[in-house]
Amino acid sequence: MIDDNTFLMVIDSTPLVSIDLIIENTQGNYLLGKRVNRPAQGFWFVPGGRIKKNETLADAIQRISMAELGQNITLSDAQLLGAYDHIYDDNFSEVEGINTHYVVLGYKIILKENLTLELDDQHSEVKWCSVKELLSDENVHQNTKLYFADDLTDRIKK
Repeated sequence: MIDDNTFLMVIDSTPLVSIDLIIENTQGNYLLGKRVNRPAQGFWFVPGGRIKKNETLADAIQRISMAELGQNITLSDAQLLGAYDHIYDDNFSEVEGINTHYVVLGYKIILKENLTLELDDQHSEVKWCSVKELLSDENVHQNTKLYFADDLTDRIKK
């Protein structure tokens, strides 16, 4: 674990690699959480998180799904949708002049049964939304909406 000042230097110097989980329930709705922390604070966003140094994709998906969903989701449960750039004007510690750049691997997971979710410390609320609802909601972050853009909709619905 690195201290906040070192991590801020990393954010200022290089992109971070992360995973987003585009989770569909048995009714065809998608899971969103309202973010408490920066970046994207106050917006609805899909669950996700950074990949740690020397952590495999399989281990990262399991860790992130346990932390954010309380469920053990494996890499074999997930379909890679692609890699995306998420660039934010701010950073976790609100230091002026330092933006945050993520290279995000978007994975779709179709649940076979409905989950009972517990809030983690990164989200004040969670909800399930249809594609139509999330695309029309101004409080859903644009980076989340990109997963449901017209050119990707066919892949997400598979």
